[in-house]
Amino acid sequence: MNKVVANAQAAIHDIADGATIMLGGFGLCGIPENCITALVQKGVTHLTCISNNAGVDDFGLGLLLKTRQIKKMMSSYVGENAEFERQLLSGELEVELLPQGTLATRIQMAGMGIPAFFTPAGYGTEIAAGKEVRAFNGKNYLMEHALHADFAIVKAWKGDRFGNLVFRKTTRNFSTSMAKAGNITIAEVEELVQPGELDPDAIHVPGIYVHRIFQGDNYEKRIERKTVKM
Repeated sequence: MNKVVANAQAAIHDIADGATIMLGGFGLCGIPENCITALVQKGVTHLTCISNNAGVDDFGLGLLLKTRQIKKMMSSYVGENAEFERQLLSGELEVELLPQGTLATRIQMAGMGIPAFFTPAGYGTEIAAGKEVRAFNGKNYLMEHALHADFAIVKAWKGDRFGNLVFRKTTRNFSTSMAKAGNITIAEVEELVQPGELDPDAIHVPGIYVHRIFQGDNYEKRIERKTVKM
C-alpha cells in the first residue's frame, strides 16, 4: 500500500482541536520539525502533547506553547523552556511530569497491547497520588497505565512508500515506541526511497505501524546547548 502524502499539511489534515498527540524526539534530537510547523499553521488548539520534553522557546514544541495551542503536556523533562515555566506557574498549562523510564514504558506497553504494569519509580512521591499500590516480594510498586494517543508523529532518516522506517543513531529515542502507540502514525523522513532499497535487517519500525509518510525539508537539526570548551 502506498502511504505517501504530499507534505506535512496533508499528513496532519485531520488533527483537530482537543487531539492527543505523541511527538518523537529527545530534546531537539529527531523531532518532527515539519509537522510541528504545520500544526502551528493549522491553528489547532487544546492539544494534549506527549513528548520527552517541550522543546525550547523558539523551536520544537516551544512553537506550539508560544501560540497557546497546547492544553496539557505529558513529559519527563522541561528544563530548557522559559515559556513552559511561565505557563505552568501561572496555571495556563496542565502538566503531568513522569519519570523518564515510566514515560517510555507506558508508551511501549501501548504498542504491545498491555494495559498496565507495575513500577517502583515514583512510589512515596507526588507521582503516586491516586494510583494503585501493590507489594511484590516486600517492595511497593505503582500501577501505571499504557499511554495511547490519537496521533503519533515521528521523524526518521529514511523511509519507503510502504512506511518502513530507519532512524539514524540517537534520533531513534522515543520514536520507535511512539510509532506503535498511535491510532494514526505519521512519519516525516529526510529521504523517501522505493520499496526494496532499505535493508530489511536495518528497519527499526515496520510499515504496518505507519499510516502516512512524506519527505520533509529544511531541517535545522538544532541542539539545545553546544559546548566547545570545558
